Amino acid sequence: MTASSARADLPDVQLSPGGPFGVYIHVPFCVTRCGYCDFNTYTPAELGGVNPDAWLRVLRSELELAAARLSAPTVQTVFVGGGTPSLLGGERLATVLAAVRDNFVLASDAEVTTEANPESTWPEMFAALRSAGYTRISLGMQSVAPGVLATLDRVHSPGRAVAAAAEALAAGFEHLNLDLIYGTPGESDDDLARSVDAAIEAAVDHVSAYALIVEEGTALARRVRRGEIAAPDDDVLAHRYELVDARLRAAGFDWYEVSNWSRPGGQCRHNLGYWDGGQWWGAGPGAHSFIGTTRWWNVKHPNTYAQMLAETTLPVAGFEQLNAKNRHTEDVLLRIRLRQGLPLTLLDARERERAAVAVDDGLLIGDGDQLVLTDRGRLLADGVVRMLLG
Repeated sequence: MTASSARADLPDVQLSPGGPFGVYIHVPFCVTRCGYCDFNTYTPAELGGVNPDAWLRVLRSELELAAARLSAPTVQTVFVGGGTPSLLGGERLATVLAAVRDNFVLASDAEVTTEANPESTWPEMFAALRSAGYTRISLGMQSVAPGVLATLDRVHSPGRAVAAAAEALAAGFEHLNLDLIYGTPGESDDDLARSVDAAIEAAVDHVSAYALIVEEGTALARRVRRGEIAAPDDDVLAHRYELVDARLRAAGFDWYEVSNWSRPGGQCRHNLGYWDGGQWWGAGPGAHSFIGTTRWWNVKHPNTYAQMLAETTLPVAGFEQLNAKNRHTEDVLLRIRLRQGLPLTLLDARERERAAVAVDDGLLIGDGDQLVLTDRGRLLADGVVRMLLG
């Protein structure tokens, strides 16, 4: 694998044939920074002269350059993430999708998703998004327990996420995701159970549940280091995962990726593209892309991003070329997490021998020509990957 960093000239990239192609849009704006978050986001005080309208203008410039590089391929999925995309409001988010349509061919059945924070949504916004062509909303719920929300520095009220889900459903959205976080210091089993039950009762068709990770450089990490709160415990996290899984499966959800459950037909196609070998162009400050054998990432700060695009230069900070070994490692790492499993054909003879040991250990099961994680294997997915790769 070769890599380049700092401002970099992106080499020629060509889409590999077959598989889905998606566009990811990164919205860098947040009102406040949550204590656990290490995403590339900025509050108004950190942005200087960049505002949402200025960001929209330079985003359009990047999409124009991207389409020219790739000869405007057909886009199967669009995902607007952040940050807090819902801070843009319905009209600007409609403009984002229009910019994609103006530069690429959008498939007739394209999945178009935006993330949204419950506190920055309202019924008319959801109606505007549906009219613009968005098909899926992903709401950051995290928890319904006030103490958990306070520890995470989330500003929405405990019931707001469920209310926002109801508003999105009323606006005509058939696909709706609620994100949960489990393992927050001070969280009880009952706190998590009530959160999962609230998501189920909200009648959404998709739930994501992620173990809290204490990322270096965050306010949460500083609190843990000072001894104000305890770091998440691995055994507690495993127990909480099992609690989430049992409740969701009893309600008609099934896992399709280790941290994601859906009702039939509710899987997020854009995220499946990441896990199942798809390609995507990531536009916006700090966004990552993967085309062919090349992965690259944009400069992080919106001001630098805007300056480079003003010079008609792709805002690339660095790139790496994946060789066959790198790509194989990533295929195993990502595809083993899927309910559809890892194709045996991807493994060499020695890896198949290791897989047989994992089957004997109760971590994998053979499902035809696929290897699928068992319930116990899902708790140890990273370890299973290390076992397979040796």
